[in-house]
Amino acid sequence: MNKTELIDQIAAKAGLTKADSKKALDATIDAIKEALVAGDKVALIGFGTFSVNTRAAREGINPRDKVKIQIPEKKIAKFKAGADLVDALK
Repeated sequence: MNKTELIDQIAAKAGLTKADSKKALDATIDAIKEALVAGDKVALIGFGTFSVNTRAAREGINPRDKVKIQIPEKKIAKFKAGADLVDALK
């Protein structure tokens, strides 16, 4: 499912116009993104939790020339599915 199809589903299930559904989805995504940038967790009970983890700096190998390189520390977004979502997928 892509973003347009998700907007269509939201419009159909919530009885909103596609324009209103797009605004609602964009606002939701922006709010989640802002919270993660600020270092907060976003917990949606029954769906899951979005959080930010830090991947430690490490040494890697360039596959092209086999030279060792330093890979810097990096922040990554993480999603952990909630119990209701896990049960629905069984």
